[in-house]
Amino acid sequence: MRIRKKAWARPELAACGYYIDRPEEKKGHWQESFGQPRPLHLDLGCGKCVFLAEAAHAQPDVNFVGIDISYDILGVGRRNIQTLFGEEKPDNVLLCYYNIERLPELFAPGEVDRLYINFCNPWPAAGCHKRRLTHTRQLLQYKPLLKAGGELWFKTDNDDLYLATKRDLGEAGFQITLDTKDLHTLGDSENILTEHELMFTAQGIKTKALRAVVS
Repeated sequence: MRIRKKAWARPELAACGYYIDRPEEKKGHWQESFGQPRPLHLDLGCGKCVFLAEAAHAQPDVNFVGIDISYDILGVGRRNIQTLFGEEKPDNVLLCYYNIERLPELFAPGEVDRLYINFCNPWPAAGCHKRRLTHTRQLLQYKPLLKAGGELWFKTDNDDLYLATKRDLGEAGFQITLDTKDLHTLGDSENILTEHELMFTAQGIKTKALRAVVS
């Protein structure tokens, strides 16, 4: 479902101190735009930033970049971050508009510590699977950006996407360190709920999760 057009989104983003208008200029130098150097985590397809806001607030020792291809949804995300942080301006969050398929244009090899891919579009229609953010072709683009031992954390409600991602991670040379069809039974204190996760859990739908490292 498409988010409604929000005329206020782009002006608010332009005035936001943690929105990056030309993210490709930050390649290899992202740490300079944060309060201080810290491990760098990317939230790919950050959406309304429910997850990103909570993660950044709970982990001040980590720098986060949220990336999405919709100005309107990023505008909502900025408001959600502001609501959570209140008068405090976060120094460990940056937002940018960009096509995730072109991620190597934004980050230098070995610049990233962790990637989050949460409840991405499963593209179930025949012939559309290559558009998935976790397709082998995409994973091979992400892999060089991660440091040695860098991680990819993935969550979904979709069985087919979960199984395909599990296969594609292996094909792309990642080593799976966590594999579960019901993440919430693990009592994982590191798991931060996303907007979709909250909604699906309320409906009794289980969250499938994979975590992998560069091998």
